[in-house]
Amino acid sequence: MINKLKYVFLVVVVFTTANVQAQSQKKAKQNPVVTGAQDREYWANLLYKMSSPVILNLSNGTLKKNMPVEVPPGQKTDFFKKVTYLEAVGRTMAGVAPWLALPDDETKEGQMRKKLREALLKGIANAVDPSNPDYLNFRTESQPIVDAAYMAQAFLRAPKALWEPLDAVTKKRIAEEFKALRTRTGAYNNWLLFAGINEAFLLSIGEQADPVRLEFAKRKILEWYQGDGWYSDGPSFSMDYYNSYVIHPMLVDFFKVLSDKKRVPIDMYDTAVKRMVRYSEFSERIISPDGTYVPMGRSVTYRTAAFQALGQVALMEKLPTQISPAQVRCGVTAVMHRMFDQCNNFDAAGWLVLGFCGSQPGIADSYTSTGSLYMATLGFLPLGLPADNVFWTADAADWTAKKAWSGQAFKKDYHVEY
Repeated sequence: MINKLKYVFLVVVVFTTANVQAQSQKKAKQNPVVTGAQDREYWANLLYKMSSPVILNLSNGTLKKNMPVEVPPGQKTDFFKKVTYLEAVGRTMAGVAPWLALPDDETKEGQMRKKLREALLKGIANAVDPSNPDYLNFRTESQPIVDAAYMAQAFLRAPKALWEPLDAVTKKRIAEEFKALRTRTGAYNNWLLFAGINEAFLLSIGEQADPVRLEFAKRKILEWYQGDGWYSDGPSFSMDYYNSYVIHPMLVDFFKVLSDKKRVPIDMYDTAVKRMVRYSEFSERIISPDGTYVPMGRSVTYRTAAFQALGQVALMEKLPTQISPAQVRCGVTAVMHRMFDQCNNFDAAGWLVLGFCGSQPGIADSYTSTGSLYMATLGFLPLGLPADNVFWTADAADWTAKKAWSGQAFKKDYHVEY
C-alpha cells in the first residue's frame, strides 16, 4: 500500500511539475521578453508609417493632391481645405524633429531617418514656394497661427537638421510667411502661446519679433497656472490633455528662446521645466496596466499627443527620480501597442482616420480634419534619444499603475508648491 501511495505521489508530482512548466512556457510565448532595442524598432517603424505620407507627398508636390480631407459628420470640406495641409505638415514636423536631428548611420532606422529628413527639407521649400502645387496657406484664416507654431517648434527642436540646411530663399520665404500671421488673432487660450512661439522663432533666427505678442503670451499663460503642474487653458479650467498637447512643451521651448536671448530671467525657464516635470508624473500614472488611458476632454483624436509632455521630459533626461526611463518607455510602448495594433487607425492608403481607437468620426471636434490628427506624432519625442541611451538600453520595467495593481511598492503622490 505504501509503495502504491509513493507511486501515485510521484506521478502527481511529475504531472504537476510538467504542467507548471508547460504553463510557464506557454505564458513565456504569449508574453515574450521584449528588449529596449525591439521597442525602439517598433516606435521608429510606427512613426515612419505615420509621418511618411505627409513628408514624402510634400516633397513631391502631391500633398494636396493625395491627402484625403476627412471632416466630422455634418461639416463641409471647403473651409478645411484651406488649413488642413499646413496642420498635417506643422504637426508632423514637430513630432519627427528630434528623431531627424540624430546623425546618419547605416542601420535600417538611420536610412529611414535620412530619407525623411532629405524629403522634408525639400518639402519645406515646396511649402513656401508660391509656384508649387503644395504652397501652404499662412495668409488667410486664423488656424495657420496654430500650425505655423508647430513648424516653429520643429525648427527650434532641430535647427541643425531642419533649419540650417535650407537655402537662403526658402529661409526668407519662411520668415515672411510667419510675419504675415500678424494680421490675425485667435482664441483667448493656448492660442496666445502659438502666437508667442511664432515670434520667438523669428527672434531665434535674427528677425525682429513682435514684443507685444511675446509679452502677452508670457503674462497670460503664467497667470493661468493653477498649481501642482497644471495650467488652465484660458481663464477657466478644463480637464483635458491640452497641458500635454500644447502648453507645457511649447511654453518650455518658448522660454528657452527668451532666456537664451536674455529677454526673461533663466528662472522663468527653470520654473516652466519644473512644472512640466511635475505634470509628467501625472502623465505616467494615467497609463493603465493594460496600456489604455482615459479618453477625456477635447481633441482625443490627437491620440498619442497626450504623452508629448512626458516624452519631452524624457528627451531632456529630466524625469523625476522615482520614474525610470525604462518604465516610461514600457508604459508608452504599451499604449502604442494597444492603440495601433488593436485599432485600425489608418485608411487603405496609410493616412490617419478621425477617431481615437479606429475610425470614430463622431467623436471628432468641429475644428478637426485629417491634418489635425498628425498631432499623434508628438508622442514619439524620445526617439530623439540615441539608441545607446539608457531609455532604450535598460531592462523592461513596470510603470506606476502596473506596479500599483500588481501589489508592488510604488511612490505615493503629493501636491507640490511651484
